[in-house]
Amino acid sequence: MGAGIVRDLLSTLSDQGNHLVDADLSRERVDEIIAEFDSARVRALALDVTDSSALEKALHDIELCINAVPTFAGHQMAIFDACLKAGCAYADLGGMGVYTVLQKAEHETWHAAGAMAVLGLGADPGMSNVICRAVADKLERIDKINLYWAAELSGPENPVLVPPYNIETVLGEYANPSKQFLDGALREVAPQSGHEILQLPAPWGETAFIYSQHSEPLTVPFAEGIRDKGIREFTWTLHLPKREHEAWVGLVKAGFGDFETPIEIKGVSLRPSEMLNAVIRRNMAARADDVPDQDSHEIHLAIGEGTRGGKRRRVTVQVTSGPDALYDGYHDAGTSMNASIAAQLMLRGAVRPGVWAPEEYFDVADYFAELKKRHFTIVVEDAAL
Repeated sequence: MGAGIVRDLLSTLSDQGNHLVDADLSRERVDEIIAEFDSARVRALALDVTDSSALEKALHDIELCINAVPTFAGHQMAIFDACLKAGCAYADLGGMGVYTVLQKAEHETWHAAGAMAVLGLGADPGMSNVICRAVADKLERIDKINLYWAAELSGPENPVLVPPYNIETVLGEYANPSKQFLDGALREVAPQSGHEILQLPAPWGETAFIYSQHSEPLTVPFAEGIRDKGIREFTWTLHLPKREHEAWVGLVKAGFGDFETPIEIKGVSLRPSEMLNAVIRRNMAARADDVPDQDSHEIHLAIGEGTRGGKRRRVTVQVTSGPDALYDGYHDAGTSMNASIAAQLMLRGAVRPGVWAPEEYFDVADYFAELKKRHFTIVVEDAAL
């Protein structure tokens, strides 16, 4: 995801005055990522974020830090706190919500320091939060907003399991209970529960969704302009392509749902996710020639119900993306491009002290204009019930 953010930030679609420091534990990996870009605008830095003095030094004179370290790596709060200390604006991709509540609790501290943080930037969360704001703005009273994300693949079936994003994130989505906003309060629900089927346009068709761990339910129903409109329900649900869905369900059944507790193998201690990651990556490399060309399609859908002018309304905001030459070179253009969009909008505006969720921070029209530049299709429907 970080590599894709760099790609979009340095593209002609983006602001050309920004300069980047691309930091990673592996200097070789960074050098490989930035080799194709203008060295006058980007430089590499080898950085261990567990070294507090090195992290503090790296953030010196940096205007904005985009934290793309995986949530379950456990470094989110350390980087977040280091940015506050350095007076550096902060953004992250923290979609699983593991630290979201802890970070939001620091709002007054950041506000008093004149510092700014925006949490959960990417496609989901990030863009998904903004489309919820677009729905909310069209309703005077809100009964519910239901948020959906679905991926679909077209082309020959892939005999190789290729994770759509970080392996621990996928395992967490399938194995962990989630919190959904139901009957006016956050409630914990079982993993893979909340089954719902929607009829979507091609290529999705009849699409089954499940509740999944994510950050949107932790922020959207509590945001100003949404909470005060009386919202009683907010949910986030997931759909992966059928064969991939079956594979992740099977891995959780096999015990990989506990991806943190170490296991001993011939005297070596490994987390299950480390072992699984190594096996999957080895298989992907060994069977690279077996991976067919497939087209990826994504839909991000927010459906809200409530009232306007005393009459019942249903508002739907849908953002879709499909095969496009613009997305070549990205592992996940949706997440990377949206994180880049969010970072640029943060830099363009005046500093807004505090810790914000995307639905609290971004202007919908400005955000949608950037999406359209990157070939995302936006459809808004506003109908009587």
